[in-house]
Amino acid sequence: MQINRIDAAPKLPSLLRVAAYARVSNGKESMLHSLSAQVDYYTEYIQRNPQWAFAGVFVDEARTGTKDSRPEFQRMLAECRAGNIQMIVTKAISRFARNTVTVLSSVRELKALGVDVFFEEQGIYSLSAEGEVMLTILASYAQEESLSASENQKWRIRKNFQEGKVGGMRMFGYRLADGILAIIPEEAETVRQIFADYLSGMGVNAIMKKLRNQGVKISQTALSEMLRQEKYQGDMRLQKSFVENHITKRRVKNIGQLPMFYVSGSHTPIIDRDTFAAVQTEIARRAVRFSPKMQIPAVYPFTGLIRCGICDAPYRRKHAASGTKYEKIVWICDTFNTLGKAACASQQIPEDILSAKINDAGGINHISRIIVPGKNQLVIILKDGTIREIEWTHPSRSQSWTPEMREAARQKAYERNNRNET
Repeated sequence: MQINRIDAAPKLPSLLRVAAYARVSNGKESMLHSLSAQVDYYTEYIQRNPQWAFAGVFVDEARTGTKDSRPEFQRMLAECRAGNIQMIVTKAISRFARNTVTVLSSVRELKALGVDVFFEEQGIYSLSAEGEVMLTILASYAQEESLSASENQKWRIRKNFQEGKVGGMRMFGYRLADGILAIIPEEAETVRQIFADYLSGMGVNAIMKKLRNQGVKISQTALSEMLRQEKYQGDMRLQKSFVENHITKRRVKNIGQLPMFYVSGSHTPIIDRDTFAAVQTEIARRAVRFSPKMQIPAVYPFTGLIRCGICDAPYRRKHAASGTKYEKIVWICDTFNTLGKAACASQQIPEDILSAKINDAGGINHISRIIVPGKNQLVIILKDGTIREIEWTHPSRSQSWTPEMREAARQKAYERNNRNET
């Protein structure tokens, strides 16, 4: 008998799963072209390394470098937590995040997961011995650079305000051409109609419905602002709002924090001054006559979370069939509730069904937002970037009946049978 030894095949080294991350500012065509170039570059960069396995390129079009505002960044982190990515390649610290806190918190979380981050421009690997020290220094530098650029931009804007110049803007009825507001004739006619209708006694909601029947979609809020907009009488109040800081880039209302500048006769008016003044008087008169008592708006667990996938309006809480035995609490698209199915063919959702589906998805504390794209559909976006598509159905009417409703139905059937017998 002959026994031959069979050696195990040598174990091939596993490939390192590598992804790339890129980010550009939103809405700039040149930057979006740069984004496409970065995607192509990093795809080829990763795939040509024989020791790496391509794990994707994650890209964000973002106004800020904060972590929470970037869905692709969040999705990349979720992939890292799931063990699908072992290394991330990115161009520079400033592309990864705009402030020290975000850079370090993200890198430290990835370090705990064993995920390395390679910053190509600085030549730094985050898992190397000197990585975190260098990252702290360079991230602080990137934050100061961002602050400097932000302050320079603010200085230019405020200097223009002092000189009565307006920067980039778009408002109904005008377009900005070479720093001057020029009238758009067809839109200007609509503006004049709005002011005339308001002075004739129509309310903002009635004007909005009239405009929608004419094919012009303007919200109630926008109409209210238009009626108060001094630019329609040829003037400009500049610096009504400002950017809070270079990190959040949140725009806040100027209520005295910074000076405002009022420029009279800065451009051709759409509304004459007498008409504009009459509208302001009418607004004040109606505010005194119809202003309800101040009430704190009710806030419910789903308030601000749900948006319509058809018209992008928020969903609001409502008592449907109020005062009847079929009364129930539902969440309904604000456009559908205000203007009807012709304006938005969305669907209301019973609150009990919504609560059950949210609980199945892990609870409301894990939800970032909810989209209602169509009939009997929910898209639930979790805070970790996970997206869940859920279907739901209305229970049969017999299942939704209370004991009191069943007893009332039994009594009616009994009385009906007695009448038939007599």
